[in-house]
Amino acid sequence: MRTAPTILHLDMDAFFASAEQASKPSLRGKAVVVGGLGPRGVVATASYEARVFGVNSAMPMAQARRLAPNAAYLVPRFGFYRSISEQVMALLRALSPLVEPLSLDEAFVDLEAGEAAWDAESARRAGERLRADIRAVTGLTGSVGLAASKMIAKIASERAKPDGLVLIEPGTERALLGPLSVRTLPGVGPATGDHLRRAGITTVDEIAEAGEDELVRLVGKAHGHALYAMALAHDERPVVAERETKSVSVEDTYDVDIHDRIRVGLEVQRLADRCVRRLRGAGLSGRTIVLKVRRYDFSTLTRSETLRGPTDDPGVVREAAARLLDSVDTTGGVRLLGVGVSGLADYTQEDLFAQAAGEQADLLEEEHTEEEAGGEQTAPVERRWPAGHDVHHSGFGHGWVQGSGLGRVTVRFEAPEDAGPGRVRTFRTDDPELEPAEPLPLVTRDAGELTAASGQLVAPPPEGRRPADPPAASVQVSSEPASLPKSRSGREGGGATSRP
Repeated sequence: MRTAPTILHLDMDAFFASAEQASKPSLRGKAVVVGGLGPRGVVATASYEARVFGVNSAMPMAQARRLAPNAAYLVPRFGFYRSISEQVMALLRALSPLVEPLSLDEAFVDLEAGEAAWDAESARRAGERLRADIRAVTGLTGSVGLAASKMIAKIASERAKPDGLVLIEPGTERALLGPLSVRTLPGVGPATGDHLRRAGITTVDEIAEAGEDELVRLVGKAHGHALYAMALAHDERPVVAERETKSVSVEDTYDVDIHDRIRVGLEVQRLADRCVRRLRGAGLSGRTIVLKVRRYDFSTLTRSETLRGPTDDPGVVREAAARLLDSVDTTGGVRLLGVGVSGLADYTQEDLFAQAAGEQADLLEEEHTEEEAGGEQTAPVERRWPAGHDVHHSGFGHGWVQGSGLGRVTVRFEAPEDAGPGRVRTFRTDDPELEPAEPLPLVTRDAGELTAASGQLVAPPPEGRRPADPPAASVQVSSEPASLPKSRSGREGGGATSRP
């Protein structure tokens, strides 16, 4: 056990929602909910203003709308959040070589390994400098917990929220943990918590009082030993710099169950292509193709096929996924589909025959599309404009979609550096002057200053970026249905799924 609080846990504050508020001046100080907007959508993140109404992550979106009908409801922009996360993780790695990311917005750092801290005072200084650097680089806030172990550091960061720092001195951990719920301990989920509650154990102190033998009897040998040790504040888990990626996968939940077998097959092919793009983006390949199907009755089936060698070829993955689908009965309807690749490697051993077949299938698909495009009866496809996503108009400049429907899209034209809300205009969804756009950076780096913690050249937030008195009018944003993809963390977007 360490004798100094040199384990740091960073947790960005309401990350997705805060990023949206920072990029949209009209939403600052307002209730903002990010997630899937369809009937089966789930809340990924709610701003602190929305949490006042009882809206929380992983809540069904329909329930959130009942609790906070006047909040702004936005479809997530994962590429945007990922770019901010990369900036934050770079600051953490400037502190130490031992950084353990848990999700886009959360990570552990071993400050002692980077010689950034060696006692309580130096740890506190490092934490405060990190928080200042994050604000300067991203314009957002994060909460920091400092302790001698990962478990206590994470508890400390929860207590620091929002936008704070809490340091737990070594030797005081037992007093801190004692009155807390058993659910505070890592690995104690709803099922284990209910099992302990039925045995009369609801606090960490009561776990310690029950004794190791009783815990082993209640929850099993491995779990019982671990729970007892954590109740005594014994947590020797090291900060692990790199977590090996075990699989790459994508999945979609559909607002209406899919019954048409042809449509199911096309969705699986589309998911296979998305999975391969993600696989290639990570510089990986894999041997095992996995298909996931959740049927109308919520029963979930998984099928897998292992290839002769690792691949990142879309034709190979599509063919394997199609073969797996042939073994699944989808008669009653499908509510979720997923395609994944495991058995990962950093090289490929292509099946040339399958690759050629895949290229031929692509060619046939292109020819079929061209034939359809040449037909006189082909109806034009209406462009989709997800709420909250970026657009650019040739006459009005950069903006974001407030809502769309009935052939119209409403856009608010504003940029992160604006001091107040921008103007609103409505266009036809097929307006040729309106196009999707990339997000603007939250902080403009014109003139920079050297920060003490990271040694990087960064710019302070522009003057007037966060007005003290935001406009009082509430914002109501609606859009066509969408849902949200799962993230590695159950906190940001846990259990949610996405449509393109």
